[in-house]
Amino acid sequence: MNVIFTCGGTGGHINPAIAVANIWKERHPDSKILFIGGRGNMEEELVPKAGYPLEVLPAFGLERSFSPAAIKNNYRAIKSVLSAVGKCKKIIRDFDADVVVGTGGYASFPALRAAKQLKIPTCVHEANAMPGLTTRMAAKWVDKVLVCFPESAKHYPHPEKVEVVGMPVRREFIYTQKADARKELGLDDKPLVVSAFGSQGARAMNELTAKLFALEQKNGFPFRHIHAVGSYGWSWMPDRVREQGVDLEKCPAIQMQEYIYNMPTIMAAADVIISRAGASSCSEIAASGTPCVLIPSPNVTDNHQEKNARAMEAQGGAVVLLEQDATPEKLYGQITELLTDTNKYNAMRKALYGISVPDSAERLCAVMEQLIKK
Repeated sequence: MNVIFTCGGTGGHINPAIAVANIWKERHPDSKILFIGGRGNMEEELVPKAGYPLEVLPAFGLERSFSPAAIKNNYRAIKSVLSAVGKCKKIIRDFDADVVVGTGGYASFPALRAAKQLKIPTCVHEANAMPGLTTRMAAKWVDKVLVCFPESAKHYPHPEKVEVVGMPVRREFIYTQKADARKELGLDDKPLVVSAFGSQGARAMNELTAKLFALEQKNGFPFRHIHAVGSYGWSWMPDRVREQGVDLEKCPAIQMQEYIYNMPTIMAAADVIISRAGASSCSEIAASGTPCVLIPSPNVTDNHQEKNARAMEAQGGAVVLLEQDATPEKLYGQITELLTDTNKYNAMRKALYGISVPDSAERLCAVMEQLIKK
């Protein structure tokens, strides 16, 4: 059986697809797997690193505005989509695909549309409670819509096609043991805090983290801190940290890097995670059982990150700090409280394990198998 996954733009779209591809390969070792993504996006790095071939489409994106510039951009984008559908048809025919699975991002739409026109079974997975633009458009004609939350069905025109499967995460997030992870990273008994705000990073959060580093230095570095800067901040943040009076070369307790590739190991080793509240990040945190401070992005459609964060908070799995209220002092205080309040810490770990759906990737694979049989 030949399977195409189509995704792109952010790790939140790419990593779930890779998680499902890994399980599919275990269940069907003779299968061929191909990814379709967008040119110039993270999938060009993450997918080959995961060991899968990738076909790329020209980049395009729709703007949610009726300004003259937006209308002009959307006209060009629609032409690009139509061209991409044609390219995807050729890819799908040459690959002889049995099923096409979309997990979000603009590149998903032309691949799913091409598969539907070729009468190839299709399904789309939506990570958030509120469907994104690609899912809303594709939900009308794909064979299955897969969601994380039961209440999501009401947002789709054909609820009978909706199935709850949870959020796929790689097995390493679920099964990596803390002691093994810390040994692999060469860590001592000092607590580890990990901060990451998306694959591209967030300027406001990087500015906040630079000031947080200064507080950590002032207090004698009571914990280690690994921070993923993201692609947009990698060029300027080291200078900002130096402006705060922190010399990274003389601070072994602080480690900055552009992107964390071994995130399952890092999360398992961590004592506290500071993160945005994208669905993928929330699911990976829950699977690892690592207590967290979530700072949802205010710049997303339908404010879905705060909804994700509040859902985890309501179940006891997260501390939520809104970006408008986030100061270095408040964040440092939340970290310190989690590291010192043993009862709260253990209760949060228990709640996170209850939120996680460890067999989500297997459930999605089962849907794919059903579609192929039909």
